[in-house]
Amino acid sequence: APAGRGRVATEADVPLVAAWTTEFAEAIGDEPAEDYTGFVTERISEGRLWLWEGPDGRPVSMAAVSRTIEGQARVHLVYTPPAERGRGYAAGVTEAVSRAALDGGVAQVLLFTDLSNPTSNALYQRLGYRPVTDHLGVTFTG
Repeated sequence: APAGRGRVATEADVPLVAAWTTEFAEAIGDEPAEDYTGFVTERISEGRLWLWEGPDGRPVSMAAVSRTIEGQARVHLVYTPPAERGRGYAAGVTEAVSRAALDGGVAQVLLFTDLSNPTSNALYQRLGYRPVTDHLGVTFTG
């Protein structure tokens, strides 16, 4: 595990996590929403959003898990701000949120990743995730 520790995000983390969610959307090429406050508050209030705190106790990475449906939950919103990357924080928070889901009774924890990102793909495989299938998103225009 990297230096620091994982913890469940709290209401006090909402402004930071909402800002990071905007950054995450931009980083993956999505058009960010105007305000993610409600989106992250729901995940935080249900204990489904985790933060990794660096050695100084400051949040440095986040990851969330979906609600469980048919025994499955999906890890999403894995994000580390650029200045904090390269220290293993995403690995720490992804492992923490995945472990929490499994410990909570989830039978299968899923994770979708971008095949063109070898860094995240290697990380997830080191954590025990295995490729199952590929998906392609297609947008049709008028």
